Amino acid sequence: MTYKNTLEYAKQQDKDDQLSSLRNRFHIPKDKNGKDWLYFTGNSLGLQPKSTKEYINQELEDWANLGVEGHFEAKNPWLNYHELLTDTMAKIVGAKPIEVVVMNTLTTNLHLLMVSFYRPTKTKYKIVIESDAFPSDRYAVQSQLKFHGFDEEVGLIEWKPREGEELLNIEDLETILEFEGDEVAMLLIGGVNYYTGQFLDLKRIAEIGHKKNCVVGIDLAHGAGNIQPDLHNSGVDFAAWCSYKYLNAGPGSLSGLFVHEKHSDNKELPRFGGWWNHNKETRFNMRQPFDVMQGAEGWQLSNPPILSMAAIKASLDLFDEVGMEALREKSEKLTGYFEFLINEIGSDDIKIITPSNPKERGCQLSIQVKNADKSLHKKLTERNVITDWREPDVIRCAPVPLYNSFEDVYKMVLILKDLL
Repeated sequence: MTYKNTLEYAKQQDKDDQLSSLRNRFHIPKDKNGKDWLYFTGNSLGLQPKSTKEYINQELEDWANLGVEGHFEAKNPWLNYHELLTDTMAKIVGAKPIEVVVMNTLTTNLHLLMVSFYRPTKTKYKIVIESDAFPSDRYAVQSQLKFHGFDEEVGLIEWKPREGEELLNIEDLETILEFEGDEVAMLLIGGVNYYTGQFLDLKRIAEIGHKKNCVVGIDLAHGAGNIQPDLHNSGVDFAAWCSYKYLNAGPGSLSGLFVHEKHSDNKELPRFGGWWNHNKETRFNMRQPFDVMQGAEGWQLSNPPILSMAAIKASLDLFDEVGMEALREKSEKLTGYFEFLINEIGSDDIKIITPSNPKERGCQLSIQVKNADKSLHKKLTERNVITDWREPDVIRCAPVPLYNSFEDVYKMVLILKDLL
């Protein structure tokens, strides 16, 4: 695609964009003069759909008017409310409905999944993560190693970029498993790296891990609603993700969980039990022995938190209306334009460390600025450009196809160039 470094070109792209009207369905934060912020942090917290208040108010009304009867008589009965989210969430991550459930929060779900899938022995107990994994993943696997009585310094193996590089090389993961695979019990990899924005080949990772009889889990916090992970066909054993980034469900909102269909009927998998992963046909009998449900719902513990789920439903209904294919198509164009404009600055002081191949990244570009510190991020914020700073010298920017425009991207790079 041929890009042009002009405001007129950016405006024309927005005019030709069939998804441009979606921006009007989100609340765009404004400065004190009523001017829209240039918001590029959907990779940390997505913006609020204007329909969210309506969706939550519906449940507040039903609670006010129906009390406990809302579980059965609400417009969207609460008893099975989580099922209203399943089909769309499954489409977003490329899974079958039986493989997906929305519950708890991300790290909680990762721990619950590891209860089932991290089953170490004295000789096969090590865990592989990427060296710059998101801190909560690192803390989670370290604590799992310690919980099972292993030394985290020995048991944790890091998949690292090569000397002088920022991105991970899949051949290096193969080498790790070739030499240490007999001692590795599990891989827990971020499907899209939070720092570089690199989208990893999940199918290849699963094949490499399974070849050495390792369980393969994926953290999709920066992937769900951003890329198309095709979880079912990838063959990974499990995955989890949050809903407050690209899925726009509000701060601290619930997590999605995936367990591959090949495990759906295995009632022998160890797991924690609760009321809500017991067979729904006999759940209210109250005196039945535990009978775990089939599929991903077999990892639920508690009844669904309706107000949070209402916010998720508001956003998922937008995704269902538009579809991930259309969003990815726009995302590649929008990020491609962003990359073009950054390169047009022509400064040796900045470089994009995110892969240049659109198939190996989502909508995040990580811009490394030589000799910069957080003062640059502060100056951008003062100009109403909302980005995300990561130490030591990276600005993470995510032009989200649901609500960011080509004009947003053009203006942001103009301001960045001026500050540099």
